[in-house]
Amino acid sequence: MSERLPSTRRNRASLAYKLRYAAKNPDKIRPYVGRVARDLRIRLSSRDHVAYYRAVMRSDAARSPEAAVGSRSHERWLALGQMQFDYLLKHGLKPDDRLLEIGCGNLRAGWRFIDHLDAGNYYGIDISPDILLAAQNTLVQQDLRDKLPHLTLVNDLKLRFLPSEYFSVVHAHSVFSHSPLEVIDECLAHVGRILTPDGFFDFTFDRTEGTEHHVLHEDFYYRTETLIALAEKHGFTARFMDDWEELPHGQSKIRVTHSTRDRTD
Repeated sequence: MSERLPSTRRNRASLAYKLRYAAKNPDKIRPYVGRVARDLRIRLSSRDHVAYYRAVMRSDAARSPEAAVGSRSHERWLALGQMQFDYLLKHGLKPDDRLLEIGCGNLRAGWRFIDHLDAGNYYGIDISPDILLAAQNTLVQQDLRDKLPHLTLVNDLKLRFLPSEYFSVVHAHSVFSHSPLEVIDECLAHVGRILTPDGFFDFTFDRTEGTEHHVLHEDFYYRTETLIALAEKHGFTARFMDDWEELPHGQSKIRVTHSTRDRTD
């Protein structure tokens, strides 16, 4: 029987799904077995999820920094970065905004933000030293050194070293899609402190309308209402971004703000 469920109803962790997928994609079996072995090896040597995913990124970045951030080709890397940039530009991103990018990676979107923003107004953080080294290469390639971007390695998402009410825009693309709920909760518990009163925090996630699940501790699927309720627990107003759904990307987006008034429509 063919897979007829929409993508948001599939449970990729179920045995039935794995068997159907393997039957349709026999060439993917060997890479999947390799991921299973890597998952077991890294979990045995990691004290928490940050350490675990840092090791995953080290492994992936050694092969290709662009693939490590989820881009199957350089053209797709460019297109996804452009998509993120265009979306925030449409939603009012101005050169004098101060933007924090959580999980900046190798600056797939970040180099465009840096180019658009006033010098010193871009802050990128990541848990992976390997991908931050690749980010430095992107800065050189795009000749953006004079824009004085900040790139910082972090061990968690408590954001303790950043100033209060400083960032008008916080952006996390393809971060919560790789995070267990406790990591997302930690971020939402602390990001409000650094947001300006009229600022917003956009994050993407892998959406499911069925059972919440993960695949090999790398890809996590959440219901929209779970993440909205979590944001509301920390005093935010959260809104599912319908206009993002119209774009050619597999993840969904939620925006959280301090109040019910959005900065832009």
